[in-house]
Amino acid sequence: MENENLLKNRLAELASRAYNRGTWVYSEFLTLAEQDVLLRSRPEAPFTLFGGLPTSERKIACFGSEELCGYEAVPPVACLRLAPLQQKFADPLSHRDFLGALMSLGLRREVLGDIEIVDNVGYLFCLESVAPFIADNLTSVRHTTVRAAPSAPPDKLSAPPPLTELVVASERLDAAVAAVFRLSRSEAQALIDAQQVFISGRLPRSAALDIPPGAVVSVRHYGRFVYEGVARETKKGKLRILARIYT
Repeated sequence: MENENLLKNRLAELASRAYNRGTWVYSEFLTLAEQDVLLRSRPEAPFTLFGGLPTSERKIACFGSEELCGYEAVPPVACLRLAPLQQKFADPLSHRDFLGALMSLGLRREVLGDIEIVDNVGYLFCLESVAPFIADNLTSVRHTTVRAAPSAPPDKLSAPPPLTELVVASERLDAAVAAVFRLSRSEAQALIDAQQVFISGRLPRSAALDIPPGAVVSVRHYGRFVYEGVARETKKGKLRILARIYT
């Protein structure tokens, strides 16, 4: 993440522009850490976050409101369907494969949002300004020829992972992160201290925080999981918790 003060100033400038002109103003895509900075600040104009889907992690900030601007927001986010031309002969394509192919076109990460993969087809959310360039220039992912075309968001998302049962000492964040990703408590603590862990898009202020059921916990470079609560207590006083783990 860029220097926090620079980021705050950049976002404040966008908010001020929206407030003074009475028009919607949009940022580029923000990471979870950048969204947390925005959520902790007090911009001059109201704002919402939009990423294309309710589950999107990378989102743009939409500064303004219907009351301030007099019209509804139209976030400048496009969805492109990145589909193999011959699915039968296509490589199994991962998020890393799609992102690598996009970055090789010389695009900045800030213009690209999330990539959802459904049945080996990627659905990319990106700024409208770069969508035509991607459609014209993205022709392959790994060794697979693909076609990029404008699309509605996917009707269905990949099925969620099954419930995984884990034994922890408590519902503390560091205990759950350690159990899910097979880390020591000290390693989990270090990730939290390094601001690599987010709970539903917000940076936790303490490793001792209890995770509320339904929260999405994201850990950079490891993955994310949805915490589904306590299943039961063991005879030794530990907890069996439930999580859906995305890696």
